[in-house]
Amino acid sequence: MGTDKSNRVGLVISTTSSIRVFLSGASKDSTLSDELRQTSSDLLLQSEVPYAPLRAVWMASDPSSRPDLTRLFSGTRFVFCSPKPREKSEELKARLKKLEDLAERKAYQELVKDIAPPRDDDPEPFSSYKDQLGFGLHVVVTMFTGYLIGYAAFRALFNHSPAMNAAGGILGLVGAMFVETFLFIIRSSNADTNKTKKIRSRSSFSTPSSKKNQ
Repeated sequence: MGTDKSNRVGLVISTTSSIRVFLSGASKDSTLSDELRQTSSDLLLQSEVPYAPLRAVWMASDPSSRPDLTRLFSGTRFVFCSPKPREKSEELKARLKKLEDLAERKAYQELVKDIAPPRDDDPEPFSSYKDQLGFGLHVVVTMFTGYLIGYAAFRALFNHSPAMNAAGGILGLVGAMFVETFLFIIRSSNADTNKTKKIRSRSSFSTPSSKKNQ
């Protein structure tokens, strides 16, 4: 019978001298089956034995020669085996690794927050070539639209006079340019206001933490 700790199921007790004497006699008892005698021989070599096979040998033994259970188990103690730790799945390992990397990155940013300049999440207006090109095209389209509107308006008012039509188109172009300039100033002011608010909120957040560290 296997006696490996990893294969033991049920109650396990420590071996005492009375148990060894009983198992030694049972291993040579001709009234027992070959299987029970072999079980007794296997258990005799162990310092810790399962209760179930030991009780099976005791039940099959001659009642007149076997010791009573109280005397047989006197001085024994229970043996508890630690369960095998559960193996983590690959998905769980990957998630734990990701969380560990995030924690390390956050700790690093906390260490260098007073040295490295804060990273601005909102880019500056027209900081890229694409933004500049898009804004330029938008201005051209707006001015051309203003020219057409002024040209059509003066053409209707001044009876198809080429000079007045051209003057109306130029007036509409200038008006569109002023409107676009006004809108650009408003957008820039809003961007600067939002940036200032973010800087103030960051400074107000970092000041209590710095005082707490002091």
